[in-house]
Amino acid sequence: MERVNSLVLAGLSGGSGKSVVSVGLIAALKNRGRGVAAFKKGPDYIDAGWMSKAAGQPCYNLDPYLMSPAAIVSTFQGHINGCDYAVVEGNRGIFDGVNAGGEFSTAELAQLLELPVLLVVNCSKTTRTVAALVLGCQAFDPRIKFAGVILNQIATNRHESIIRQSLERYTDLPVLGIMPRLKQDIFPMRHLGVTPHQEYAAAGDAVDRLAALAETHFDLDAIVARMRGIVPLPPAHSSSVKPRLTIGVLRDAAFQFYYEENLEALQSGGARLVMIDALHSRELPPEIDGLYIGGGFPETSAQQLADNATFRQSVRYRIDAGLPVYAECGGLIFLGRSIILEGCEYPLAGVFPVTFTLGAKPQAHGYSTFTVEKANSFYPVGARIKGHEFRYSMVHQWDGVTEDLALSMERGAGFYGGRDGLVKNNVLALYTHVLASGTPQWAPGFIAAAREHAMRRASAGCSAECGGLC
Repeated sequence: MERVNSLVLAGLSGGSGKSVVSVGLIAALKNRGRGVAAFKKGPDYIDAGWMSKAAGQPCYNLDPYLMSPAAIVSTFQGHINGCDYAVVEGNRGIFDGVNAGGEFSTAELAQLLELPVLLVVNCSKTTRTVAALVLGCQAFDPRIKFAGVILNQIATNRHESIIRQSLERYTDLPVLGIMPRLKQDIFPMRHLGVTPHQEYAAAGDAVDRLAALAETHFDLDAIVARMRGIVPLPPAHSSSVKPRLTIGVLRDAAFQFYYEENLEALQSGGARLVMIDALHSRELPPEIDGLYIGGGFPETSAQQLADNATFRQSVRYRIDAGLPVYAECGGLIFLGRSIILEGCEYPLAGVFPVTFTLGAKPQAHGYSTFTVEKANSFYPVGARIKGHEFRYSMVHQWDGVTEDLALSMERGAGFYGGRDGLVKNNVLALYTHVLASGTPQWAPGFIAAAREHAMRRASAGCSAECGGLC
């Protein structure tokens, strides 16, 4: 089996330009007519989405905090099959982890996968100091094998020349490319950071421009030569078993944050997935046995969600009839009573008596851990689950009781009062996101809830004509 040329792309800090470089590199390699497997380290949907856009296929997440080492290795080697290249984009600074020892850092991930690191350095307003920073990274952990350096934010030819000469004099790492300083951001920005590619009409043009910059300014042959060949796992045998259940997934401009691993885990469990546009569909499909509402930015589509009253009503009716629904973050908001934005209140599905609003700064950001303390349709009582949160939304008014929340937060903010997990009928709505490859209980729990609902409908003689309400 042919080996796949692979590397990790890392930076000295967040905002160093890793995403610009990784998307450009992936797109440039793809333009060579080769398949590129893309991976994002850590809990991330937006960067992973742009990498997926560049690769033309799903980007998978590798998270040492949420996943076991064995799961990381198998996820990586299992998804590079059939590709010529694999690019893993790190997060934050290369040695930044959850503690002073750098636990769960990009450096640890590179060591686990035994991959060389291509280091991206933001060279804005600096020259010779870049050599000191690169030399420090080499000396800090000699176990890391660096492939070379990409210089970002290069202003002029003279700027580039001085930095190149400094690196040649003080280090043994080659400069494998530059990214020139651009007059405006290629990735569109807004108050929450980079805009998801799904919401940007010119996303394809942005990827093409980054590919052109990489082809012009990167030494692609030298980069490939310094990658490490990894033997992929053999392709999994496709199951001949027909899907036994149908699970709906709200996926549109408002709800776009889904780990590909989560969707694949549901399919592997025997579910057929149906994508649903909550902004334009009149109602939920009658044949679904469960509903998955992921995260996203319902606030940016609040008017459209509010205007689509028949869809909101159908969600509420189907939940009253027992439809299992798993809702994360943006999905939790959608199941609330309303959201207040700039003084205007927009009605939502009205499943839970809670009104949301947005804060001026993040209300939760980082990894989280919860313990399941109350009965629900998805997790067994006593289960301890790792996940993550990132949100600006917050509870404005809630007509509920903290003790009724199903999950106790060990780490993270949760919904309210150190707890998370609103439950009604077969619904579990929570702020915490989970990654299926790090949460083996998640997909089986979802499948079991959907199967039980399907059996109840079948025993009641429910048919599509009844709209799923029997």
